[in-house]
Amino acid sequence: MTDSSAPRGLSRRSFLSGAGAVGGAVLGGRLLTASSAAAPGHATAAAAAHPMKQVHLAGTDGWVAMPDAPPDPPFFPDTLAPSPFNTYVFGFRDVTGMTSNLVAAQRGKAQISAPMMSFDEEDDVYLTLTNLGLSVRPDLFDGHTLHWHGFVNAIPLFDGVPELSLAVPIGRDLTYFYRPHDAGTYMYHCHFEDVEHVQMGMTGMVFVRPAQNRNPLHPGERYAYNDGDGSTAYDREFAFMLTELWSAAHYRDAHIQVNDWTDYDPSFWLLNGRGYPDTTAPNGDPLSTAAGRLQYQPISSLIRCNAGDRVLLRMSNLGYQNHAMTVDNIDLTVVAKDASLLKGRDGTTNYLTTNMVEVGPGESRDAIFVAPDPGEYLLYDRKYSYLHNGGGAGYGGMMTKIIVGPPGTYPAQTAANA
Repeated sequence: MTDSSAPRGLSRRSFLSGAGAVGGAVLGGRLLTASSAAAPGHATAAAAAHPMKQVHLAGTDGWVAMPDAPPDPPFFPDTLAPSPFNTYVFGFRDVTGMTSNLVAAQRGKAQISAPMMSFDEEDDVYLTLTNLGLSVRPDLFDGHTLHWHGFVNAIPLFDGVPELSLAVPIGRDLTYFYRPHDAGTYMYHCHFEDVEHVQMGMTGMVFVRPAQNRNPLHPGERYAYNDGDGSTAYDREFAFMLTELWSAAHYRDAHIQVNDWTDYDPSFWLLNGRGYPDTTAPNGDPLSTAAGRLQYQPISSLIRCNAGDRVLLRMSNLGYQNHAMTVDNIDLTVVAKDASLLKGRDGTTNYLTTNMVEVGPGESRDAIFVAPDPGEYLLYDRKYSYLHNGGGAGYGGMMTKIIVGPPGTYPAQTAANA
């Protein structure tokens, strides 16, 4: 591995003025508060003005488990998969704070979806990407990049598009630098052979938290955006990466065959890398075997809240199909699209009240609802053909539960999706 410390001697002109980046919590790896220590070579005064955060991700391949579904020989279940897994994937893992030996040991242990990361406006981030290579396909020498989808004014060096940026070859590291200026819900993905690598699972979500949180309008409030009026205040937040999985493509990648992507025909529809009923299983830890078959799909989509709570739903789509996320008997207020608050320059709100939120490929939506009377509700894709697993009978696919308890049932939330 190369030295992953922050680069030295960066001038102000080399700072990324419009892209996002860094900080606070990481979900789906280990829950952590990233270090705010200054990177080497930077003045203490600058660190005080813009707290520095450091995150380390590793890219590799591995195996995960889709829910029970009718066999689709030879594609599903994959006969190469070790028990209890059945599907080959690529993915990013959080390896922040690991020694180089432990980082190297993560080769062949890919995670889908990638860790969710929360950032603060005006922080500086150094995010190191290590390419561990592919364990099942050592014949492939694919590079990896991080493309921060939706961040504006990213300089080409750190944008992640291989034609204009640096790709990370196997066995090497690259440290990206960002400073976020615009609150909102974003996503990231590998942009090297992007159709393949995105389908294989190299996708994740990023939240940039607003400066308004540091000076709340009312004590203890948290906001999704710098709204100026408290209209995006929330008590709990839950995030969902919407993707599809085509078993045939994953099989072919594992078995050294070529895909014709014009034949795209998904077998599973996923929230945070899981299909229902797995979506309602608890969060897990990819470093622990206690999670069993969901070890490398550690992010739960189960929504639990108290009656009267204001609940923020962050939805991002890095699949290739439109998804219309619906919840019956609950009004959803859409407050932002593609990380842009739906409010005019004159302060007029353009929020939309609905029970269905459509999210197209490459798009994000932020919606807030007030939790109704105690009970169980379903959040699901309105297109019923996306609510099965591999053509099997019964409910499956892109669906999860909203469980509402009486006031005081659930303690204060410590992180998104907790």
